[in-house]
Amino acid sequence: MKIISWNTNGLRATVKQGNFIPLFAFNNPDVVCFQETKCEPEQLDDSTRNLKGYFSYFSHSKLRKGYSGVAIYTKKEPEKVEYGIGIKKFDDEGRTVVAYFKDFVLINCYFPNGGGGPERLKYKLEFYDAFLLFINKLKKSGKNVIFTGDVNTAHNAIDLARPKENEDSTGFLPIEREWIDEVINSGFVDIFRSMNPNKKDVYTYWDQKTRARDRNVGWRIDYFFTNQSFMKRVKSFKTLSDYPGSDHCPIMIDINI
Repeated sequence: MKIISWNTNGLRATVKQGNFIPLFAFNNPDVVCFQETKCEPEQLDDSTRNLKGYFSYFSHSKLRKGYSGVAIYTKKEPEKVEYGIGIKKFDDEGRTVVAYFKDFVLINCYFPNGGGGPERLKYKLEFYDAFLLFINKLKKSGKNVIFTGDVNTAHNAIDLARPKENEDSTGFLPIEREWIDEVINSGFVDIFRSMNPNKKDVYTYWDQKTRARDRNVGWRIDYFFTNQSFMKRVKSFKTLSDYPGSDHCPIMIDINI
């Protein structure tokens, strides 16, 4: 089963630029998780909203139009779908869709960015804590868990091009990075880093204003995580670094189901 995750930086723009259909056509994914869709499903044309061959599920911000939002497209219909993690102040921003399949639970999440002042950093850290409780509860109940999305934090120095210059930048603050430590200590695996422990210069986000992608001055802030016992099902991980249309690139895993 191939699962793609991508922060599109606007799904309507992705469609308009012609980068939506090729993602499916070139890779033939079983599931695609989009983050930062920045739209309500009603704002998409019918062929996008109801893509042939896929079931689709959307969550959007209830507070601001054109902000955050996530979507899952899947060939196989989930047994159950939930929108959010059960906490209103987080769920109102439309950041999470949870799809329950027979063998695992897939969580597509657009984690908050800690920029914009102390309140947003506080919100991000509170979201992190609530999300960790949510996935630990699922794992404790006997579920296999895969979560993916734009986590908005680079874990270690190897995960960004200029760690020294960004020591005081949100997205690489010690308190943000410590949360990823907690996730790993709770029994979850950063799939890319587990399979590529020493691989450098692999990033998923580049600043567009400075044309950082041309120079590969980036950050690895988009992830797939799974619980340790499910890791044996993972066959491969790919970073689709050349795929255009966003300041992020898609990432993809292939798992045995």
